[in-house]
Amino acid sequence: MAETDKDDLIRFIDDSDERDIEIPAQLPILPVRDVVVFTDMVLPLYIGRDRSMRTIEDAMQDDRLIFLAAQKDPMEEEPGPKEIYRVGTVCRILRMLKLPDGHIKVLVHGIEKARVKRFINRKTLYHVSIELAPDEPVENVDTEHQALMRNVRENCEKILNIKGEYTGEIGMLLEEIDQPGKLADLVSSNLKLKTEEAQGLLELRDPIERLHSVNNYLAREVELSTVQAKIQSNVRDEISKGQRDYFLREQVRAIHKELGEQDDRAAELDEYRKRIKKAKMPKEAAKEAEKQLKRLEQMHPDSSEATIVRTYLDWLVELPWSNSTKDVIDIPGAKSVLDKNHYGLEKVKDRILEYLSVRKMNPGKKGQILCFVGPPGVGKTSLGQSIADAMNRKFFRLSLGGIRDEAEIRGHRRTYIGAMPGRILQGLKHCGSNNPVFMMDEIDKIGMDFRGDPSSALLEALDPEQNVNFSDHFINMPFDLSNVLFILTANMTDTIPSALLDRMEVIQLPGYTEEEKTVIAERYLMPRQLAENGLTDKDLSLSQAALLKIISDYTSEAGLRNLERELAAICRKVTRKMAEGHKGPFRVTRGNLHTYLGPPQYIPELDQDESQVGLATGLAWTQVGGEVLYVEVSLLDGKGELIITGQLGEVMQESARAAVSYARAHRSKLGVKKEFFDSTDIHIHVPAGAIPKDGPSAGIAMATALISALTDRPVDKYVAMTGEISLRGRVLPVGGLREKAIGAIRFGINTIIMPEKNKPELSEIPKSVRRRIRFIPVRTLDEAVEIAIGKDLVKPSKKNAPRKGSGGRPGRPGQKQPEKRTSRGLSHESAGN
Repeated sequence: MAETDKDDLIRFIDDSDERDIEIPAQLPILPVRDVVVFTDMVLPLYIGRDRSMRTIEDAMQDDRLIFLAAQKDPMEEEPGPKEIYRVGTVCRILRMLKLPDGHIKVLVHGIEKARVKRFINRKTLYHVSIELAPDEPVENVDTEHQALMRNVRENCEKILNIKGEYTGEIGMLLEEIDQPGKLADLVSSNLKLKTEEAQGLLELRDPIERLHSVNNYLAREVELSTVQAKIQSNVRDEISKGQRDYFLREQVRAIHKELGEQDDRAAELDEYRKRIKKAKMPKEAAKEAEKQLKRLEQMHPDSSEATIVRTYLDWLVELPWSNSTKDVIDIPGAKSVLDKNHYGLEKVKDRILEYLSVRKMNPGKKGQILCFVGPPGVGKTSLGQSIADAMNRKFFRLSLGGIRDEAEIRGHRRTYIGAMPGRILQGLKHCGSNNPVFMMDEIDKIGMDFRGDPSSALLEALDPEQNVNFSDHFINMPFDLSNVLFILTANMTDTIPSALLDRMEVIQLPGYTEEEKTVIAERYLMPRQLAENGLTDKDLSLSQAALLKIISDYTSEAGLRNLERELAAICRKVTRKMAEGHKGPFRVTRGNLHTYLGPPQYIPELDQDESQVGLATGLAWTQVGGEVLYVEVSLLDGKGELIITGQLGEVMQESARAAVSYARAHRSKLGVKKEFFDSTDIHIHVPAGAIPKDGPSAGIAMATALISALTDRPVDKYVAMTGEISLRGRVLPVGGLREKAIGAIRFGINTIIMPEKNKPELSEIPKSVRRRIRFIPVRTLDEAVEIAIGKDLVKPSKKNAPRKGSGGRPGRPGQKQPEKRTSRGLSHESAGN
């Protein structure tokens, strides 16, 4: 296939050197579609047929000469000799370019006309034997010939003027050509002629006759161009008429206004003006609003652009640019509100009251961003509502969990269909004030993908130094967020971007103890469930012993959500009994609790019935609070390999290797022979293998379990431990001691071995927890092993020599539904602890 791009400029050159080229008697032929090539014509061709591409390659290998002839039927893919015109043009290939799709683009220059004498078939391509067919010479260019040439030039200028394409350079080019044949070829190549018409011109060897034919075609083209210009003029007149009608309608509206007869269009515009004035926008925003209103006045009311402008104006006038609620900061009153709605959390309440006190004494101080971090169900969101109540401010909650699009924060640009502002400005519009308490939940679960990074967009909104001029893509105007009190919540800080975390003040909300849960259930949860289920305290009563059993045997959590679900289940069953006609009152005791909730789901006893060799109890700090972490070690015949299972992360695997290295370095102290480690495989396993685990506080438990297996001495089942170890045996500090201690109580632990550097944190642990658990700070691993296993570890007798296959962990015979605890217990330990 050889085709031309109709938009490509066809040029003519006059190169006398090309005329001196010796043209061979045989040349490869290239059939072309929808174009006739004239002499001195330069144009690009697109080659797509296999035979045509081979023809080009054959010509490039020789003298770059090729014979171009038009094919009679442009739809014919493989034209034979009968489908190709006999008269064509010998061309020189000036340039060739191979395209990515495998096709070829060439630039050719017409040199001389020629006629095909015969076709020579060479298997894969055609060659032709040609004879040159130059123009007949013109002896003298007389006056008639000059008049004909001038007429051709004037018709060309008319056509170009009608189309608005005439330039002085084109006029000079036409004037410089003084040969009739060249003028005819130049004009005919730029006329939109059919292939048959152009081929007829090419076959005319008499230049004067060819120029006469071109002049006839030009006359026809002048007439067609004139009619076309007239049609376009009529179209423009119709458009002008539509504009005139629009202005007339505007005049009619003005007349109606003078008569006191307002129409709907004018009423809408007047309403916008009133709302813009009432909104009390900043100067820049008010200027933009007036500009958009003027645009709306000039638009057709039913156009799509008018709808976009209306939506934009609606948002501008409805945003609370100057509307704010007056702060009523009464510190004693705020304290009573917090105490009324929340039990415990004294440290958190003190920090909130400090914040309110500063706002009262210095109202102009830029707001600090508070971030409540704690397990689910400890009251993070309700604390935000209490702060709003204490300050007499509006409250708005936004959940960030799963947000991946930056436009959710900054908004969409108005060029998009269905564009709207971001969630922050939507919340302010919903509140109707520019100083609400704005709570952003689950900041640790925000995502990121190809649509942008929402956490980066939050930097501008949350930074007190930047949010004075917060820019939303939809509004495209700076909006002052400095009066907004932002409160964020998270289950953990590990997944919060560091740049965002740096702008927050993190306040930890630990889990509740059993005593605190009991008080909260009696004061808040039970009355609320009674009211929601249509009961009163006279219809249903719950003994304290039954409540304690629900907390210990039916829930295992740091928060209160499952506890409230169990209380709701009891209330529903009582409500059903009363609806069926049973008379109350009903009393739930420890003895009949199972008739309402079924068998216990959790047991407060330890996970093992007795102390075992190679089994140590560690403590983990997870998103849902403190949990126990069992570490098992078994010794097997092998080649001295270390096997680590339980889907442990890199940090815990490094802790296991450090424990093995410590044991090998102190083998003589442990009474283990040197060759023992070369013939024994050590298998370290942490149960609940389907749940990923990682964190730096399991090192001491792994080392203790390993030493227990090596010395054949059991680890005290009532002792749990937390802390990282070094190769020298030092015990390093960890985090989350309070949460781990509360979790240990739920599993019946009475002794916790902890790093000595964490000793100052004991003051933050509730007294009720310290009364039930003995905390033993240690500096070295030797001290921890003495407490958990015993003092005499040197050179054990045959009785306590290491046994292959020792270690292990039995099941929990009292556990009714073990998967319920493990499914949310050991998922992920904080990487910074």
